[in-house]
Amino acid sequence: MTAVEAPIAAVAVLLAALLGLAVGRVVNRAAARFPEPGNRGALAVRAPVVEVGTALLFALTALRFGLSAELPAFLFLAAAGVLLAVIDLQHHLLPNRIVLPSIGIGAFLLLLAAVASGERESMVRAVLGAGVLFGVFLVLALISPSGLGMGDVKLAALIGLYLGWIGWSALVAGAAAGFVIQAVLALALLAGRRIGLRGELPFGPAMLLGAAVAIGWSDAILR
Repeated sequence: MTAVEAPIAAVAVLLAALLGLAVGRVVNRAAARFPEPGNRGALAVRAPVVEVGTALLFALTALRFGLSAELPAFLFLAAAGVLLAVIDLQHHLLPNRIVLPSIGIGAFLLLLAAVASGERESMVRAVLGAGVLFGVFLVLALISPSGLGMGDVKLAALIGLYLGWIGWSALVAGAAAGFVIQAVLALALLAGRRIGLRGELPFGPAMLLGAAVAIGWSDAILR
């Protein structure tokens, strides 16, 4: 990074963080309306947890991708991911009305990035990644319906879209990381007696966190 690019990158990260604060407040209010519409002014989580978390995630996303054509697509994923994680943690629910449009919007934004940057191969890989991860999770859900729900299967398509854009290694790493994170969290909660052996944990947040780890470390993964 040159001496001229460094200040520009710093400003971009700062602006992304400020945008994340605003988006986080919108997300917090939107999450409060699930599973049934409620008070429009209510918050799902006491401020400023979601707001600060979203701001940090936006800043890290801007730091990872810089002022690139793919940045808007990954900022959208960050916002949708926070919303889905909050809802799943509170209600064990991944609503179709969020997951399915997010797949379409994400694909459109990545397509724009592919056209702008000439990364047509990345777009093809993104579509294939969405299909592959959807298929894998569908098989797992059919084998063990108590472990995975159809919401998780549809979320896998969204995650596969973005991980596929980055690369096959990121796709494998992100999917595997979700299972590892879920296992570690379950063991920690069992050790702390926060859940019993038959307790159920939502898998969506672990899937999203695994994808975030793979995306954040994708430069190292692809080397």
